[in-house]
Amino acid sequence: MTKRAEREIEKIIDKRPKAGLVWEALKDDPFIRGLWEMSDYIAVTKMHYNAHGDTHAKVVTANALNILDVFVKKGVEIDTVSDGIGDIDDAYLIVLTAGLLHDVGNQIRRENHYDMSVILAIPILDQLLPKVYEDAMKLAQIRGSILHCIGTHMEEVKSYTLEASIIKIADGTDITKGRSRLPYDPESINIHSVSASSIGEVIISEGDEKPVKITVQMTNSAGVFQVQEILCRKLKAGVASQHIEISASTVPERVAGEQKGDERIVHKVLVVGDKFIHVKD
Repeated sequence: MTKRAEREIEKIIDKRPKAGLVWEALKDDPFIRGLWEMSDYIAVTKMHYNAHGDTHAKVVTANALNILDVFVKKGVEIDTVSDGIGDIDDAYLIVLTAGLLHDVGNQIRRENHYDMSVILAIPILDQLLPKVYEDAMKLAQIRGSILHCIGTHMEEVKSYTLEASIIKIADGTDITKGRSRLPYDPESINIHSVSASSIGEVIISEGDEKPVKITVQMTNSAGVFQVQEILCRKLKAGVASQHIEISASTVPERVAGEQKGDERIVHKVLVVGDKFIHVKD
């Protein structure tokens, strides 16, 4: 999954030299890898939460760039350009950089981790961006745009730019089986764990009614909970709703070539204390 995301990123920014400079600087940097590793360590090892390391960062970045790329092809006005902050290459740089750094604050704490990510990102940007921008005012504007993307990527915080809204919704697309954005107790079965096991694939493409279509393929209709609680909430908390449509459908599983119904996720549940424990037949 990580390699696929890297290939997708490199394909999209192939003709975006500024974004390419940032990608080359960050993708294999040992310090940045250390930030991703520590974020994963706290989130997964200590909190028993879902993955927040390099795979998540690169999947989100690839999906965000994919959304931006479709917007550009469809002629959607990108705030960086329309508001006079920079050119379209600058917009790709902003989305790329914010995607890679948006979750590094998880190594400090999960609560308000987006604020922690901003704090950790500032010295990185102060070292990185002067290699791309000579003009101090433009550098400050680009840095501010990146920080807004990082600091508002969760649904409880409003995003006011299209670029930030792209990062927000892309963060919500990393919900395939085993990679849910919603926390749940691994020892207990509940709607979080059932729905998290129900997402087969998330596809970003050109839309029918709007420029971008996000298609969520579910193996069980319980996956609707993920779509409602993650993707839809993130879409509403930004300014991209007029440009993005979301479609979710159950793709029946096939057994020995025969089409079946929803994938069976829950076999038997035992109530132990205050937990529902899943027991397979």
